[in-house]
Amino acid sequence: MWWRGRVMVGGERRASGRGRLPVMGLAVAAGLLTAAELSGCGFTPMYAQGGVASGLTAIEVKVPQGRVAYLLREDLDDALGRDKTAAPIWRLDVVIGQTRIPLGLTENDVAERYALGVKVHYSLTEIATGKVAVAGDAASEASYDSASQPYSGIAARQDSQQRAASDVARRIQLALGQWMAQQGKPSGAP
Repeated sequence: MWWRGRVMVGGERRASGRGRLPVMGLAVAAGLLTAAELSGCGFTPMYAQGGVASGLTAIEVKVPQGRVAYLLREDLDDALGRDKTAAPIWRLDVVIGQTRIPLGLTENDVAERYALGVKVHYSLTEIATGKVAVAGDAASEASYDSASQPYSGIAARQDSQQRAASDVARRIQLALGQWMAQQGKPSGAP
């Protein structure tokens, strides 16, 4: 009858747990099936041993002089996991362009905010052959308040430079990781 499989709880009839076992079994089966499919398709996590990370750690970053260039190199070395004890296989050459656009002008034509733009052109070169393997562009923009106090204005500008450099470094890391996952083997590598 309709009340079979129901339990009285606090004056209400509710379904018992008997119907839940097949649902949990389906969830476990779906998880196992997904794991089997991923292992069969050649899926390798980006930072697995022998994956993309081993190629990223062999990149030496060359940047021009300047604060943003220095910040970018530091962020790229961290993001790529540069192994400074091993000889680099790749060289990443970077050209940086900056813009500073005044925003929010007051009645006296004094800017209250600025937008700092950082545009980077990069090229990854195989050191052994001197051949450019991949090149691209990355850009970011960070804004900051112009303060009436000199120190706070300088600190705000430096913070925006750090944020823009970090964002560009992350974009370059992702682009290089994607390229290495697709074809990034040095000449003569198996």
